[in-house]
Amino acid sequence: MGNALNKLGDGAATTPKKKIWNETLSTARFLGGVALLYLVFTSFVVVLFFVPSESMQPGLQVGDRFVVSKWSYGWSRHSIPFGLGQALPKTEGRLFFRSPKRGDVVVFIHPVNQKVMVKRVIGLPGDKVETRGGRLYLNGEAVARTFLGLVRYRDRFDQIQTAHRYSEKIDDDQRRSHRIYEFTDDFNFGSWSPDRAGPFIVADGHMFVMGDNRDNSDDSRSPTGPGQVPMENLIGKAEMVLFTLAKCAPVQGLDCPPSRLWRLM
Repeated sequence: MGNALNKLGDGAATTPKKKIWNETLSTARFLGGVALLYLVFTSFVVVLFFVPSESMQPGLQVGDRFVVSKWSYGWSRHSIPFGLGQALPKTEGRLFFRSPKRGDVVVFIHPVNQKVMVKRVIGLPGDKVETRGGRLYLNGEAVARTFLGLVRYRDRFDQIQTAHRYSEKIDDDQRRSHRIYEFTDDFNFGSWSPDRAGPFIVADGHMFVMGDNRDNSDDSRSPTGPGQVPMENLIGKAEMVLFTLAKCAPVQGLDCPPSRLWRLM
């Protein structure tokens, strides 16, 4: 009788432990399933990025959270988030590849330092890209731009900047124009100038990218930039600004971008 009670007592004592273990396994399975679904979704459908610099002003401001579609150009190992694709063997090409268009805002992996970047596609394979006197030339023709006026704003280093704002169209058949900033048409960074660069002939399987803040962008023109970006380094196309966390204090005479929510690129 005593042995039977002891056995019942031992069984009762182990029941809470088994229950905790089962609940832990159940939670782990649930979290693992959620993580797997998130990984699949952000690898093949869309992912959210944020803007860390001013190189894409005025269209993208510091702090903007924007949606990137993964299906726009097909998929490669760079489509896998958190840099996990870097562990996979290096391969050329993309699955179900569709070429970006001139004027698209794209997110890609820097070919040299592996950082994530966002820029605008200016040139495609075979194009000749150059800047002369601050003007962008594509295949020997000056890209159309319209002066919209001066804008003064406080940058992220708390310095007042004055920029010339233009509306630009990369291609005649492009439905929408985009805005760019230029500080001057003769800007110099020591031994080179973003306003006098090239000509560059875009290689097969590559694209030439530039920032919309033309005098404040480390892009394909720059000796320290990504150069011509391989198509397989594409992550996706920037589609829309979802929201922004950045705020600026309104000051008379200074541009202060309003809160941005659900705005198409």
